Amino acid sequence: MAPNRLASARKAAKKPQHLRWADIEEEKLNEKITRKLAVGKNHMVGRLHLAKGAIVPAHKHVSEQITMVMSGAIRFSILGKDVTVNAGEVLVIPPNVVHSAVALEESDDIDAFSPLRLDWLTGDDSYLKTGKSTLKR
Repeated sequence: MAPNRLASARKAAKKPQHLRWADIEEEKLNEKITRKLAVGKNHMVGRLHLAKGAIVPAHKHVSEQITMVMSGAIRFSILGKDVTVNAGEVLVIPPNVVHSAVALEESDDIDAFSPLRLDWLTGDDSYLKTGKSTLKR
């Protein structure tokens, strides 16, 4: 399914898209995290639902990330510091910065990325599926 998603995203990015979150297929990443994606040519937006206690292991990517917490609260660990992002707040994470997160309560967030997160489109995002960091120590 993932390689087809990348091809579909590239094809769709060539024309305007009008999408409804309700119509986008939800992907179950693990028992506590689901995701929906809207993908353009240079930017992508993910809508994630995290159950309380959901863990996003330490990782980094070349994409700049802007996370908007729509409901709930998520604690991020970035550059050795913890920051809690509550509903109605935004966190900007620069490219190539190691970060991790835990949902302090049931949470929904919108993650915007540029450039595209190819690992999310090809299925190479095993850190989310297994709950284990893939960073080399």
